[in-house]
Amino acid sequence: MIDSAPGAPEARSVPAVPGRARLDLARAAVQVIADGVGARLLHIKGDVVDPTLRPAARPGSDVDVMADPAAIPALHRDLLAHGWTVYSTFRFGSSFEHAQTYSHPVWGHLDLHRRFPGIGLPDQAAFEHLWRDRARRDMCGVEILTPSIDAQLLILVLNAARNRGTVPEAWMSLDDGGQQRMRRLVAQLRAQVAVAALTGDLDRYRRHREHLLWKVTVNGGPRIVEWWARIVAQPTLRGSLRVAAQAPLVNTDRLTRRLGHVPRGKEVLGEFFMRTVRGLREGAALVARKAGRR
Repeated sequence: MIDSAPGAPEARSVPAVPGRARLDLARAAVQVIADGVGARLLHIKGDVVDPTLRPAARPGSDVDVMADPAAIPALHRDLLAHGWTVYSTFRFGSSFEHAQTYSHPVWGHLDLHRRFPGIGLPDQAAFEHLWRDRARRDMCGVEILTPSIDAQLLILVLNAARNRGTVPEAWMSLDDGGQQRMRRLVAQLRAQVAVAALTGDLDRYRRHREHLLWKVTVNGGPRIVEWWARIVAQPTLRGSLRVAAQAPLVNTDRLTRRLGHVPRGKEVLGEFFMRTVRGLREGAALVARKAGRR
């Protein structure tokens, strides 16, 4: 796991490159770096989504890739060597700890995924499964690879669940054969709970460890509940203990961006106490709401 301390992105002027062109060039640049260290990448989301799944062009605002988890340390080192800086780490990036974000003065932002939220298969096994049915594309003269069309559709569904979106039309319009393929893929990647969170069938999975985390994700809730959900969602006791130990810690990624510089010790300490106060207030409010319903 890469948890290097992030620095605030260096303030440099960015050349006036049109957004779509910049993203295409950024994808190609990232792929060249990955090829240089032998790291396998699957490009996801944004402008690489097959047009049959998303007819309206949505290039996005950054580059998203899913990397071979085993190759991430080498890829991380080479990204830094080519002018990328860590913007937010796996540990503090999201409740799912799924991606590390990098910033570049020319290419913008890169989200490097080691997993995709909602896929329950272990990271390496999930990547290998998606890699088997990869598709090839050209990006500015550089060959890039994407998941299969079915896997792209599942990623759109999982992304919509995480962002409280709506069910993609491509999912709703699947024929019988398409529905069977997607049910099989969802089962193979163990993505049932997340899909149910988007389609309104989450209560069927009340006994699953990920149930509360996806309930909080789609419905919102106090941070104290979110952290408890993260703890119980871990597949191992070791993982649960790690998240429990992390819960009181200050999100130094976010604090760095807010302050505009790497926080000093007293700033981290001050944020720790403020975080504790907020947590106590949320906990008290939650208890009061539950008492009021009785």
